[in-house]
Amino acid sequence: MTSDTFVEADPAQAGCPFARPQPVKPPARPGRLTPRVVLRLLRQDILAAQPQRLFRAWMAEFRSPFFTSFLCNDPDIVDKVLTRRPRDFPKSMRLFKGLTPLLGHSIFITNGREWERQRRIIDPAFDGGRIRDVFPVMWDSTRAGVARLKPLADGRPLDVEAQTSHIALDVIFRALFSLPVESDTAMATFEAFRAHQASRPMINTGTLLPLPRWMPGLHSRGTTRTARQIRGLIRGLVDARAAEIAAGTAPDDLATRIMTTADPEDGSRFTPEEMVDQVGIFLLAGHETSAAALAWALYLLALFPDWQDRVAAEAAEVIEPDQMDFGVLTRLKLSRAVFRESMRLYPPVPMYLRETTAKEQFRGRDVPKGAQIVISPWHLHRHERIWDRPDDFDPGRWDTPEGRESMRQAYIPFSAGPRVCPGAAFAMAEGPLILSELLRHYRVGLVEGREPMPVAQLTVRGQDGIWLTFTPRGPSIS
Repeated sequence: MTSDTFVEADPAQAGCPFARPQPVKPPARPGRLTPRVVLRLLRQDILAAQPQRLFRAWMAEFRSPFFTSFLCNDPDIVDKVLTRRPRDFPKSMRLFKGLTPLLGHSIFITNGREWERQRRIIDPAFDGGRIRDVFPVMWDSTRAGVARLKPLADGRPLDVEAQTSHIALDVIFRALFSLPVESDTAMATFEAFRAHQASRPMINTGTLLPLPRWMPGLHSRGTTRTARQIRGLIRGLVDARAAEIAAGTAPDDLATRIMTTADPEDGSRFTPEEMVDQVGIFLLAGHETSAAALAWALYLLALFPDWQDRVAAEAAEVIEPDQMDFGVLTRLKLSRAVFRESMRLYPPVPMYLRETTAKEQFRGRDVPKGAQIVISPWHLHRHERIWDRPDDFDPGRWDTPEGRESMRQAYIPFSAGPRVCPGAAFAMAEGPLILSELLRHYRVGLVEGREPMPVAQLTVRGQDGIWLTFTPRGPSIS
């Protein structure tokens, strides 16, 4: 078997396909519940509040005294909302209210002309060719992460989310500000992000009630405090970089490129406060989503050791330890397939919220103006009418016609259309590289009695972490 060929595992090693383990998934909520009970469940966890029928339905309507929402799994509706008519379905103010303390008016939650200007300034820094420029950063951060794990790789249980968060934040800090995560500011930001996530800013009264645009959101003290702390740390980095730019001593990294790029239409640049907003989402999206995807990928490979060994063998074959080779990204085919499958089963951002600006009709049903439109990768990626064996872990599906067609219809871990994540190519380079290097050095295993359970925080995380063991693969791998 070559490293770029997907074949079924040996039945003698893997056992009967029907006996293979099933990746964890929150149990569906039972039957039909009152809106009040559903809202209580949503406050506890978005994923556990979902009924099983939504993994088969093309559309579902939910009415409450506060809002009407439509969850849309029909690929044509998804394409209409995200790609064909995105201006008619702006991002929901409920999302805006939930994330404003941290992200202000960042590109992630703005709409209309404000968003268009931000995108014109930001996009040049993330052009496809820029991946080659930041590859050395990914390489150095990955090797540092491997070394950091060495004294912990003795079979003790580790919360892998903390480890992947550390590596991913190191990558984005080096890419943005040419700073390793061990710097005082980066470490303080890392701890503040963890505290902010624990405050559960996504679900609060402001996201559930139809508050007017001008009214401040209602947030917990923890959310407000940690957001203020993170923004203060970022402002210090932005001000320091502005001084370096003025003195002509700034490094050529993402922060410098964005801060020195002018809007081609009006010539304006980001103000310091605007830059704080954008850096907030770069740090959040650049480390939080990647860390979540990597943690779930490691869990899946611990659950399926046959795939783990194949990824490790591919890494040992194509990665030259002492040679930083950008071309290796195209040769990590198995690792990329695993990373892609991990984001199918556990999409880092489980739901996208849009709202209607006028009356619409979806599948013959009237949709009022101001309705919430939920586009849910959590459901689309496991939809029973679109995917073969939707709850199974099968990286080989991406090499089949059926898998590629399902991907075309219903695979949106980075969203789609004009609002697709500008860092998607960055993530698809970083994730497989880190995954391959970790498995080239270490074998990961499950911890008995510590099965993770997905919950939606800022991203899809383990309710009590994702606990695995790391042990060295052997002296033959350097």
